[in-house]
Amino acid sequence: MELRHLRYFAAVAAHGSFSRAAHNLHLTQPALSRQVKDLEEELGVPLLVRGTNAITLTEAGEIFYEEARDLLARADQAVQRVRGEARHEILRVGYGPSLTSGIMPRALERFQAAVPRVRLELEDLSPREMKEKALAGQLDLVIVPDSAENSIKGFQWTELRRMAVVLVMSRAHPLAKLGKIPPKRLIGLPLHGLGRVNFPDYVPKIRAVLKPFGVVPNFTVLENDGVTTMFAGLEATQGATILADGVVSVLPRSLLMRSFSPALPDVVILAGLPADRPNVHAGTFAKLLRDEAVRKKARA
Repeated sequence: MELRHLRYFAAVAAHGSFSRAAHNLHLTQPALSRQVKDLEEELGVPLLVRGTNAITLTEAGEIFYEEARDLLARADQAVQRVRGEARHEILRVGYGPSLTSGIMPRALERFQAAVPRVRLELEDLSPREMKEKALAGQLDLVIVPDSAENSIKGFQWTELRRMAVVLVMSRAHPLAKLGKIPPKRLIGLPLHGLGRVNFPDYVPKIRAVLKPFGVVPNFTVLENDGVTTMFAGLEATQGATILADGVVSVLPRSLLMRSFSPALPDVVILAGLPADRPNVHAGTFAKLLRDEAVRKKARA
């Protein structure tokens, strides 16, 4: 067994497809299939269930996949050290500031104290930009709402935190006088939202969370530039929008937010690492963010 066998198997497991894995590895599909078959024969157990349209892992495959990922990450780290690259290591993180509200500063401080030779490159990205960079291999860790999970292939996901869904509005908005917002008050209410070009999952997600309450959101303005530009629109039109409560960290004083009663389902925030060749430090940073999220929730 050689490291290339582990890399080939991990790529197939991550992508769930021989064709996509072969394209990513710059191999032909038959050659990749033979290599993985050789690995299964050497181990003496089947690792994959080969379906017509997808590949799934057997129980043994799940166990071996976890071990293979760890071994590959250690091997890559060893190569960096031998080449003298460890002092120049970089961890590239794509995120939205509102998704890490209240937990990023302390996690950064702890990470830099633990691994001072690793330089963090934080990129504030829209979901579309996140997807493009992640699929191009330009990010080591992505932090996204769970609605974006299925669009970023080849990543392994863990839950980072949960955030409440709130109504953000101008202080002059008619609903601003309410302490909590009944979801049915949104029926027919003009709403601002995030546009499909850069935020393709926003409108479908909001529709899904409101559907059980018999509400179809009435989006009259969709903004592709992000929440900062949308906030300016809310101020100008005395409008309202639906967002996760993490935006409190960037909310201008002219706007306020209100919880829903009954509450809408939380937004689940995920941390994703490339499944086949993860950066050895990405998991460490994701864990520090999770630890801070737990502490923040305990203090609330």
